[in-house]
Amino acid sequence: MDRLHWLQHETGGLLTLSAVGIAVLLLLIIRFKIEPFIALLIAGLLVALGAGLSVEQIVGSAQKSSGSLIEAGFGNILGHVALIIGLGTLLGGILEASGGAEVLTAKLLRIFGEERAPLAMGLSGLIFGIPVFFDIGIFVLAPLVYVAAHRGGRSIVLYSMPLLAGLSITHAFLPPHPGPVALAGLLHVELGWLIVMGLLCGLPAWLVAGVFYSSWIGKRINLPVPEDMLAAAQKAESKTRKPPSLGLVAAIVAIPLTLILCGTFGSILLTGTLRSVVVFLGTPAVALTIAILTAFWLLGSRRGMSKEELAQLASTSLKPVGMIILVVGGGGFFGAVLSATGVGKALATTLASAGLPIIALVYVISCGLRVAQGSATVAIVTTGGIIAPLLPDLHYSQPRLALIAMAIASGSIIASHVNDGGFWIISRYFGIPVKETLATWTVLETILSVVGFTMAALLSLVIP
Repeated sequence: MDRLHWLQHETGGLLTLSAVGIAVLLLLIIRFKIEPFIALLIAGLLVALGAGLSVEQIVGSAQKSSGSLIEAGFGNILGHVALIIGLGTLLGGILEASGGAEVLTAKLLRIFGEERAPLAMGLSGLIFGIPVFFDIGIFVLAPLVYVAAHRGGRSIVLYSMPLLAGLSITHAFLPPHPGPVALAGLLHVELGWLIVMGLLCGLPAWLVAGVFYSSWIGKRINLPVPEDMLAAAQKAESKTRKPPSLGLVAAIVAIPLTLILCGTFGSILLTGTLRSVVVFLGTPAVALTIAILTAFWLLGSRRGMSKEELAQLASTSLKPVGMIILVVGGGGFFGAVLSATGVGKALATTLASAGLPIIALVYVISCGLRVAQGSATVAIVTTGGIIAPLLPDLHYSQPRLALIAMAIASGSIIASHVNDGGFWIISRYFGIPVKETLATWTVLETILSVVGFTMAALLSLVIP
């Protein structure tokens, strides 16, 4: 405990300890290829022991583990995010299985025509990216890109980059995706405000990167559609299947976002029984449950899916969630350790003397973590854990906290390169060589990041 008391009065020692902890975390992930949630757990334990926290504080006693940092760190964040991530994944699963992506893209292609087909692909990624994970969105929508690019006779880059920009920005900025939901729990910000600020920061970023840059680079890097992938896509396209209506798909996607926004602003503007009803329906878990039940009925049961098929769909959809939830929990534990050791106060003291805005600090930290280890989710939860202890004493409003979350999210997508699994998925699925992937996808992500952060920083100047 003497070491802890010394550290708590030595800002330099605390900052050094946290820097060592982050360095250990990166070493475990990058050099030893350890799963991120295990690396977060190990790094958190080493920092706690290095700070002199007692074993009882860290893991509890043999008689009682409640109140330990491990339980509090994992439990506090997972109690907030696990249900939302799981429900969001189920919603994305039924929309994917029902053919919602195909009907959405087909309708947009008819509306915009052949000349503006890349814009239609971008809007498909932006809309369909709300309920589905980034990589699942690629798997589902890539065949549509192959066919559209072949029919248009232009580079696959011109069609794939707008789509990827839409999928990336929704994955990083909007719930129910794991990163934004984790930030809501770590920073104690309402999902409704995250949706508002995510749209205000994300849409301009998508416009600049997904429309203007994609159009520019797509005309300069001419790559054909891979023949084997095109053949498979055309074969799948020829299969007869009655798709759902576009209006139905759009309505189901809009249900949770609309209810959550109504709940957030209804709590401010309404009173009495109406306020209670709106707030209840706008609770994220309730809003997502309503959307899922609606989707399972209208897209599943009414279109001939049996109970067994729906159960299998749910089981399959939830398989990727386990590791994501563990990573978020590991980040919550790492943040709890940093808070218990006093790093939050040390950061506050350092920032006060340096005059560095928090919104810029979190962006730099998130960028560094993203570039170093590749995972956007790890960058988000680690940055959120580092900065969370600093925020309560600053008494920021909900909109301001949401902008800080957007700065973290922006940093988490910068400069995707060879240590990012998404980089290789894109290179493989769209047949883009590594050099061209760096020149297209890596630059696209960087533009999304910079514009998203710029919007967050500008909004922070006018939002108290």
